[in-house]
Amino acid sequence: MTQDEEPSINQISFTWPKGFYNDGIKIGLGTVDKKDFGYLFSQVPAAAAGTYTTNKFQAAPTKLTKDTINIDHKLQAVIVNSAIANSCTGAQGTKDALTEQQWLADALNIDTNLVGVASTGLIGAYLDMDKIKAGLPKLQPKTGDDVSQAVLTTDKQPKQACVQVELDGKTVTITGFAKGSGMIHPKMATMLGFVTTDAAVDGDLLQETLSAGVDTTFNQITVDGDTSTNDMVVVLANGMAQNTEIKTAADTDYDTFAAGLKFVLGELAKQIAADGEGATKLIETNVTEALNSTEAQSVAKAVVGSSLVKAAIFGDDPNWGRIIAAIGMVDAHMDVDHVAISANGIPLVKDSVALPFDEAMVSESMKAAKVTIDVSLNSGTAVGQAWGCDLTYNYVKINASYHT
Repeated sequence: MTQDEEPSINQISFTWPKGFYNDGIKIGLGTVDKKDFGYLFSQVPAAAAGTYTTNKFQAAPTKLTKDTINIDHKLQAVIVNSAIANSCTGAQGTKDALTEQQWLADALNIDTNLVGVASTGLIGAYLDMDKIKAGLPKLQPKTGDDVSQAVLTTDKQPKQACVQVELDGKTVTITGFAKGSGMIHPKMATMLGFVTTDAAVDGDLLQETLSAGVDTTFNQITVDGDTSTNDMVVVLANGMAQNTEIKTAADTDYDTFAAGLKFVLGELAKQIAADGEGATKLIETNVTEALNSTEAQSVAKAVVGSSLVKAAIFGDDPNWGRIIAAIGMVDAHMDVDHVAISANGIPLVKDSVALPFDEAMVSESMKAAKVTIDVSLNSGTAVGQAWGCDLTYNYVKINASYHT
């Protein structure tokens, strides 16, 4: 690919890359009748990278996986569960996470330092280790999507994305799945993301690429402004496509791989935002003419994160005053006399004052499953993007009884 060419990304239906298998089963960890336990593994050790919650009360499995990946950026398997977060569980929670890691390593006959652990669910509750021990032998190497079902909590459906790209003349698959519906406001929420690929990529470079990709995808979504103790996004690259290993960002195929990975991360992030607890609409905010990308992203996220904006969009109310107020709260450069705002392509504000528009027409357009807000700050050339969802009565209903 030359410098002027756009990477070719082929979006396909859910397909695992070469050498990856999974399973998800029901072992009764919670009160909901659903799959709640599973695993993901590669036939061979894979380069691995991760990003993790910045919440100070980082859950035991999250911390363990971070420490494990940081040894030499390698993983071969991840054990997962929903219903119980194994967070704020003290020494017992740490011991349980280590036990899970050891049990799966023994079952697969691999090194303990090749196993990650991921949990999501109720904070403060302890894992039922007897159920986990009994469930492990029931996991089978399958090629369906059962593991993506096993990590769900209040989600309405799994989040999945898959693309293929060509690297070194080889077809490479990049496949991801995620869960997340509430407690979503990453900076790396009960949010978990897993991406697998058969590309051959150096582990340190994979970490750099993932971190950069997460900054403009997962870290640009919000549902309710709350960050969880268990956030994690992990990527495994097992090299079974047999392309020449990508070792540096200057390598010929790096841009294509990075674009494919970012596409998958972005699709998963948007699906999480759209599936926010009680949500009926996806909100996308695009900021242009910002002084720099950091400020553009901050403004975009402030708009989609505003409870007043979210409530107005739930009510199909083109109240642009909510939007401009959210913009003005951000510590970012903007020409306060020349800000522009549009909703679903319909101009609402120019030079920071209202334009004449048909309120009924705009309101009708806001009944769509996706509402797009465009903002110009008139202060530079940088752009930013963020995603969120509307705030509904059902969000309160779900979270008023989450524990009970």
